[in-house]
Amino acid sequence: MNSIVIGAGFGGIAAALRLRAKNHKVTLIEKQNDLGGRARVFKKNGFTFDGGPTVITAPYLIFELFELFNKKPEDYIEIKPLDIWYRFLFEDGTSFDYSGDEILMKNQIEKISKNDVKGYENLVKFTQKIFDKGFSELADVSFDRPFFMMKQLPALFKLKSYKSVYSLVSSYIKNEKLRRILSMHPLLVGGNPFTTTSIYGLILYLEKKWGIHYSMGGTGNIIKAFEKLMNEVGIEIIKGREVTKIISDENKITGIQMDNQANISANNVICNADPPAVYEKMLENTNNSFLFKWKKNRMEYSMGLFVYYFGTKKTYDDVEHHTIKFGNKYKEHLDDIFDKKKLNNDISYYLHRPSATDKSMAPDKHDCFYVLVPVPNNQSKIDWSIEGEKIKNLVIDKMEKDLMPNLKENIIEDFYLTPDYFEKELNTKYGSGFSIQPKFSQSAYFRFHNKSEIYDGLYFVGAGTHPGAGVPGVLSSAKVLDKII
Repeated sequence: MNSIVIGAGFGGIAAALRLRAKNHKVTLIEKQNDLGGRARVFKKNGFTFDGGPTVITAPYLIFELFELFNKKPEDYIEIKPLDIWYRFLFEDGTSFDYSGDEILMKNQIEKISKNDVKGYENLVKFTQKIFDKGFSELADVSFDRPFFMMKQLPALFKLKSYKSVYSLVSSYIKNEKLRRILSMHPLLVGGNPFTTTSIYGLILYLEKKWGIHYSMGGTGNIIKAFEKLMNEVGIEIIKGREVTKIISDENKITGIQMDNQANISANNVICNADPPAVYEKMLENTNNSFLFKWKKNRMEYSMGLFVYYFGTKKTYDDVEHHTIKFGNKYKEHLDDIFDKKKLNNDISYYLHRPSATDKSMAPDKHDCFYVLVPVPNNQSKIDWSIEGEKIKNLVIDKMEKDLMPNLKENIIEDFYLTPDYFEKELNTKYGSGFSIQPKFSQSAYFRFHNKSEIYDGLYFVGAGTHPGAGVPGVLSSAKVLDKII
């Protein structure tokens, strides 16, 4: 069996390895000159910057891929648990250290709102129920048949899937600060906490079950280890070539074309590319059903990302590995990003400081960072050649005021990425950071299917298909593939 995988993000790499373990002849084709997709690595003058995902949860999903070939993961990677998962900062200067230490968590909750300790305990119990159904039972099964989806609906409604994550959290928690802390998880996978189905509340419990980890040497070291493994097990890797067309005979996939020239035949084509880009740009047969066209056209896309990478000539030892800073407004700010598609100066941001855990990421006595700011996707028509620099300066000013004194004068290396990068380099529709939003009407059966609804031999893994974005999500999408090919 000859299989081609397009795109070498986490999902594509996992798909290639799982197919190889089934004895498929596998070719992995990556447009860039390096592997990783969103998880690419940028190196500049001694600083190592992870391009994308930095929070590692459910590490067993990574380990499984080595174990498929009877390899020991620890021979390839070192994944270290963090004590403090996130430090949350508020505009009034207060902070909250979020972790797996339940005593510490309850003590901090009690200081903010005594009445919410019991609500927090009950929320965790309820998210465990969501986790047991939504992750343990359904994250790695295919939702390509309406009957299977209908069978799940009673259980999903019992788990209040019709509520948003923020609404679910608010039914247990009364304090607004705590509501923000406990409802922010959808933002990690491209969703608005006020519209994302409460099924994604399972992330809260998923973190508690396995903890939050860091890959020594950066997330890019996991990609490097996977590349070594793929070479060892005989997967052909083609870099720096773009698949421009997927070839079909009527509705049967027969292969691909690279750079508008060379053709390679295949029994299966697996796309780690964004599904809308594949259906709209890479397939010639547009004779799609009315229902599929309607589904594709009604999709709503995740927010865009402004990511500013910088290195400093001093260390900021008080800054945690992961920091999340909330602006004054929460719902209004998210409305601007997701619905009104406009920029707002009252930003929230996520700051990653890998050198807090791993000194190898920066030169001696220096510090390495990236700061991620949710922004509107490119449906906004924002001109990032103008607004990019403004956002960069706004973010620096905020961080200097919030937690990093004299930051401006200490930055010695920097660059940033905008939604334009995601649209042009990563081929995501509208430059969205996480493909389609994780609303209930765009989850499971209602997402792009892992097995194409239209073409025989065409499959999808990654953020835009089931179960969704985030490292556990895209690795699980490859497990779905494992079951259906």
